[in-house]
Amino acid sequence: MNWSWVVVAVLLSCGGPSWGEEGLDFPEYDGTDRVIELTTKNYKSVMKKYDVMVLYYHEHPGTDIVSQKQFEIEELALELAAQVLDDLDDEEIGFCLVDEKKGSIVAKKLGLEEVDSIYIFTEDEIIEYDGELAADTIVEFIFDVLDDPVEIIEKDGEVKGFHNIEEDIKLVGYFKSEKSEHYLAYVDAAEEFHPHIKFFATFTPKVAKDLGLKVNEVDFYEPFIDEPIVIPGKPYTEEELVFLEILKEVAEEHNDNPNLSIVWIDPDDFPLLVPYWEKTFGIDLGSPQIGVVDVEDADSVWMQIDDDDDLPSADELEEWIEDVLSDEIDPDDDDDDDDDDDDDDDDDDDDDDDDDDDDDDDDDDDDDDDDDDDDDDDDDDDDDDE
Repeated sequence: MNWSWVVVAVLLSCGGPSWGEEGLDFPEYDGTDRVIELTTKNYKSVMKKYDVMVLYYHEHPGTDIVSQKQFEIEELALELAAQVLDDLDDEEIGFCLVDEKKGSIVAKKLGLEEVDSIYIFTEDEIIEYDGELAADTIVEFIFDVLDDPVEIIEKDGEVKGFHNIEEDIKLVGYFKSEKSEHYLAYVDAAEEFHPHIKFFATFTPKVAKDLGLKVNEVDFYEPFIDEPIVIPGKPYTEEELVFLEILKEVAEEHNDNPNLSIVWIDPDDFPLLVPYWEKTFGIDLGSPQIGVVDVEDADSVWMQIDDDDDLPSADELEEWIEDVLSDEIDPDDDDDDDDDDDDDDDDDDDDDDDDDDDDDDDDDDDDDDDDDDDDDDDDDDDDDDE
């Protein structure tokens, strides 16, 4: 059975690559072949040779003229990008092809799954490129990959440049120094989203003032929206932080369990859903709640917390979760109780029906007796008349 702590909505932005044939003004192809076709014999040595590897995993081209021409255009775009990046001093950047049919073994070893996709291999991560297959956009994306995950803003001109970025999601934070614990956590988050989301930071009070930032505050800007969202929206209380640390510790223990998702939800972020959650799950969200929800039918069971100040320890919570997952505590028990209540209601209805039937019978008997009495009275009257 699959369990999830709460119902969670995730917004995914999906899109496939759009292949283009023309980019900005680029130099003409100089005729030097720089793009390498990877095979089982050469892929290990080639991958070790370069600091960054741009790899196009493509369909096996058809034998017709149109398919062959299309593949030549795609390969030429890669050759032009490789030519432009060939003169970089700091990084060795390689460009490779993996044929879906001829290079299936290589694709499997490298973890390539989506055909007609470009993968960028760096020292410690694999980034999927979902832009146009055009030399200019590929080069621009590679430069973004090579940039630091966080760009530091120090001058007024850089502040203006930050505000001129309107079409992209961006974040900016103000921190005391590069050694700040908050800044290091910010960099860690930036690395997860790099280069798709732009992260900026400043250590300069004047710049922070111009950006409207307080120390350790991060602003989130949506595309073409001038007013940012402050992250976090409000500081956590000490109680909430303790509660969150407990959940994090237990979540790490169950990190490899595909049937369990442990999440943290702040009800203040979803005020319109609070009445629904309280009614659906029978809980009071005025205090911390820990529960398990069956994602298939929304059955749930919630841990008994008698005192808000006496939250369970990580070990106690771990034991309780194990009991739920092993069916020693079953959310369906609530359904059984509801069924029993329904049965009791049905029995009461049956008893009421029986009582009504008995009353009807008694009324019928009384009516019959009254009729007999009336008949006797009529007979007596007849006798008197005679």
